[in-house]
Amino acid sequence: MTTLKGANVLVTGGAGTIGSTLVDQLLDAGAAHVDVLDNLVRGRRANLDDALADGRVTLVEGDIRDRDLVHDLTRGKELVFHQAAIRITQCAEEPRLALEVLVDGTFNVVEAAAEHRVSKLVVASSASVYGLAEEFPTTERHHHHDNDTIYGAAKTFNEGLARSFRAMRGLDYVTLRYFNVYGPRMDVHGLYTEVLVRWMERIADGRPPLIFGDGLQTMDFVCTPDIARANVLAAASDVAEGVYNIASGTETSLLELAQALLRVMGSDLPVEHGPERAVNGVVRRLADTTAARDDLGFEAEIGLEEGLRLLVDWWRPLREEIAAGRSLSEAPALAATTAGGAS
Repeated sequence: MTTLKGANVLVTGGAGTIGSTLVDQLLDAGAAHVDVLDNLVRGRRANLDDALADGRVTLVEGDIRDRDLVHDLTRGKELVFHQAAIRITQCAEEPRLALEVLVDGTFNVVEAAAEHRVSKLVVASSASVYGLAEEFPTTERHHHHDNDTIYGAAKTFNEGLARSFRAMRGLDYVTLRYFNVYGPRMDVHGLYTEVLVRWMERIADGRPPLIFGDGLQTMDFVCTPDIARANVLAAASDVAEGVYNIASGTETSLLELAQALLRVMGSDLPVEHGPERAVNGVVRRLADTTAARDDLGFEAEIGLEEGLRLLVDWWRPLREEIAAGRSLSEAPALAATTAGGAS
């Protein structure tokens, strides 16, 4: 079992949605010092304002593709949490970049963790490895043959990479497959997260949220503080190697999501439906979280409406800043057959 109190820690992608929330929780758990490595492409310095004020956090603006930097920051650490990645949509647009960041960059992190003998490496993976699963709830033993995304393929490789370094070098690791991430500090340019932002904008302006199609496609939503807590539990556990689904274990349709958001925002507007749009093959997500519960002691604690309330409270004061940071072109609303991808 790894002791968090007094530990020196590295968090890659630590200025992002999950990474910054994890940094906060590591400080609460008594970490001696946390180095954050982030290139601030997806991450925001503002996400770390409170953590940086604590005095136990150092933000290093850099890239996991910089092998020497990764090794320098890993040296002397007891724990490494690898959260850095590019979003799934960017992988499709720039597959070479996906290879360089998700594969080569992750190799640097895993190699450094093994070479400098960290006590444990905790790695972010994704439900994207499953593609459209054939069994629900989906367990960690489900095959990866249905995935057809570079993002999911890279995450599958990364899982094997950690397992290989366990066999070759005795590296202790835990890999966490995140399902549909949402919550405060979320990446507002993601496939479904951007739609949540647009729904909030429409509702705040007195317009109904718009879904293209019937809205019956489902996801398994898990809020950022729960995901961060899963990382902390994985690090502190006596698990020396393993992979775990991190999800709520609750199936929620897009229609139910929109209706829940309306309730949270105190609106009696209806959901507006438009004509169905292009199909994404992943139309259902539902995780079996038994292994995470039994081995890590993890169960999601934040219900959907509570999580949406946290999201809305975070978004409201930042609305203009978030809107200004997005592309000026109108992004499409979420089709009922779009955006089944995870994290």
